[in-house]
Amino acid sequence: MSPLYIIYLTLLTLTTALSPHPPSHPFRPIFASRPSSPLDTDTLPFPIRAHWMRRAISTLRSQTGSPCPFGAFGAVIVNHTASSPEGELICSGVNGIRGTGNPTLHGEIAAINNCTAMLSDPEGVYGLNGSEVAAAWRGLSLYTTAEPCPMCATAIRWAGMKECIYGTSIRELIDEGWSQVRITAEEVFRRSQDLPTETELIEEVLRNETDPLFTWQYDSEAPCPSGCAREEGTCAVV
Repeated sequence: MSPLYIIYLTLLTLTTALSPHPPSHPFRPIFASRPSSPLDTDTLPFPIRAHWMRRAISTLRSQTGSPCPFGAFGAVIVNHTASSPEGELICSGVNGIRGTGNPTLHGEIAAINNCTAMLSDPEGVYGLNGSEVAAAWRGLSLYTTAEPCPMCATAIRWAGMKECIYGTSIRELIDEGWSQVRITAEEVFRRSQDLPTETELIEEVLRNETDPLFTWQYDSEAPCPSGCAREEGTCAVV
């Protein structure tokens, strides 16, 4: 924990103790700022990682109405410092480019936007101010069905998130015909060494379940994801 953050918490504690009217939305310690370091081995059991990757996959159906949207990029942001063993879902997001025309609205960016709105909602569960939201990212983990592109990987690093966990790699997306900027998330993370935090990158978790989400779009012979079937050259809900 940085010295500046310790000073911040000390001042907040003193302010709260001396004030006759403590703030109605105090800073929630479950989001304590904890810069993380890359680890040689994952610190969480694989079933927990698999659970949240499957939640990222299921987000596609819940937010698009289909288990086989064309751009199957879904993400969830999780608090693993919560009291429950598996962690706490904070928010989710899916690729919204086709629906909105916004070229930045990748699944990871959509999730970050949704989390920002949720964490800062004064009438919501958390009610954090801007500084508190900025600190909260450092305790959160982002799960995404595919490796973040350079834009998303950079956003994750600027946020200072604790972890980023992905399924399908950029290399696999390219092999399946997807247009990609050929800069890996690992390279973005490595070249962001001047930032004050580190983000652990955990690669290709449950790729056997995420890869099929991206194989059918440019290969007419590839099977559709579960729950969909071929219809006029594309995969559609059965």
